[in-house]
Amino acid sequence: MPVTRRASLVNHPQSGVVVTAFVLPSHLYQADSVGILSMKRLLPALLLLATALGAPAAPAASSTAPRPNLVFIFADDWGWGDLSSHGSTWLRTPHLDGLAAAGIDFGQFNVLNPVCSPSRTAVMTGQYPARWGVHQHFAHPAQNRQRDMPDWLDPRATTLPGLLRAAGYRTGHFGKWHLTNRQTPGAPRPEAYGIDEWAVFNGGAGWPAAKVGDTAANTVAFIRAHRDRPFFINVWLHESHTPHAPSAEAMERWKHLDEQRRVYAAVISDGDAAVGRILDALREAGVENNTLVIFSSDNGPENTGRVKRPAYTEGDSGVTGYDTYYSVGETGGLRGRKRHLFEGGVRVPFIVRWPGRAPAGIKNDTTVITAVDLLPTLCAAAGVALPDGYRSDGENLLPALTGRSVARTKPVFWEWRGGQAEPDGWPRLAVRDGDWKLLLTHDAKRVSLHRLTADRAEARDESAAQPDVVARLSRLALEWKASLPARPPEGCFAPADQIVPPPAEKKSAPRKAKAAGAANPP
Repeated sequence: MPVTRRASLVNHPQSGVVVTAFVLPSHLYQADSVGILSMKRLLPALLLLATALGAPAAPAASSTAPRPNLVFIFADDWGWGDLSSHGSTWLRTPHLDGLAAAGIDFGQFNVLNPVCSPSRTAVMTGQYPARWGVHQHFAHPAQNRQRDMPDWLDPRATTLPGLLRAAGYRTGHFGKWHLTNRQTPGAPRPEAYGIDEWAVFNGGAGWPAAKVGDTAANTVAFIRAHRDRPFFINVWLHESHTPHAPSAEAMERWKHLDEQRRVYAAVISDGDAAVGRILDALREAGVENNTLVIFSSDNGPENTGRVKRPAYTEGDSGVTGYDTYYSVGETGGLRGRKRHLFEGGVRVPFIVRWPGRAPAGIKNDTTVITAVDLLPTLCAAAGVALPDGYRSDGENLLPALTGRSVARTKPVFWEWRGGQAEPDGWPRLAVRDGDWKLLLTHDAKRVSLHRLTADRAEARDESAAQPDVVARLSRLALEWKASLPARPPEGCFAPADQIVPPPAEKKSAPRKAKAAGAANPP
């Protein structure tokens, strides 16, 4: 006879033990004939005790439980295969491997654009970047006009840090910004998007620019200052974007590799070390066990340059270092790279550590999660209700962050308006629904269909064998495309009389104050 469940969860506030009371149908037991102790009283107590002492249960939600701190570490051009825990045979990422061992490593996470600014827009807003007119990276205003883009993300957008700040979180943003461009005057500063404290590079014209190498240190200082209240931090790393400026220490460590791999391995080591410093700071501040940490990347790895060039200084970040000849990141067998809608361009690492909530050492290769899911999911984790009138393109997948395999209910859409070099740059649109992903041109005259659960490398085009699937997904993609705004939002353009003409299209010579290890090719 099955057990009849009566009570739901009972939470003991001091011990944190969660127990469930069960009561059996009364005909299964009799009162003790002597009357010393009735089984009617003893059996439920025994069942209650057995449940309490058995396998640990997930903690129940409580209005008195402290709200979790949230740390989102977003690397730059860091490929799915650029972790030793993802099978790299020559890169070493001990801190990220440890993060994965202590939490959940998701194998099917997608960003929603294969380049920087639109990918970050999706994270910040929980909506497809095309809804805000952000199709490629923010560049000089003249180039933005050519691309029919605004000059910055519309500050009227609902944002993740804005919602959290309104709910009492202290919010910080350290590292890359690139929701505008350093050549753009009049761009709203991070406060307009819900950021309390910030130190960024790739910001707007006239902004104070943080040093790229200070991202971890600035994050650590914020953690120490706000350990006694809930906080949210965007940590947007420079690694492994060009220019590559590895530390001398990391270069020495990898001197046994060929010159291309040596530079890239050193850059990855520096990024991994930055993650380690942040994780150490959480532990030292005593907030590790109440902090949800996520590591991911904005898109797939950069394409490897064919020509070895001397070190140069990039204006946006102020970094002196090596060019794309040393960009030898890996996709872990996925097709395509940065600027491609194939999985190598949009499937990236996604590691979640949440002590006491996310089980340790789990690999989730079934749940499809995307960048637009982060806003509703992290707001749910923080107990923050979404505002009336706001509609996310994502969904709340919080159960997946606590160890459950969750079936996605919404399709996923992409649009790409950048270069279309063959063989992997031709798709303009893509849609995934269930196991199927369709890539297509804007007129749907060219398509490629893949069942990702059986073909993660997108090596087999099944469009000819699945015309009904092609027709259904093509319709979804074209209807989604038709729903997007035709023009960028009003009021998001730099004042014309303040715009400085763009510099000549050439890279500047290295500065005298060079980054460590970046003076000359190895």
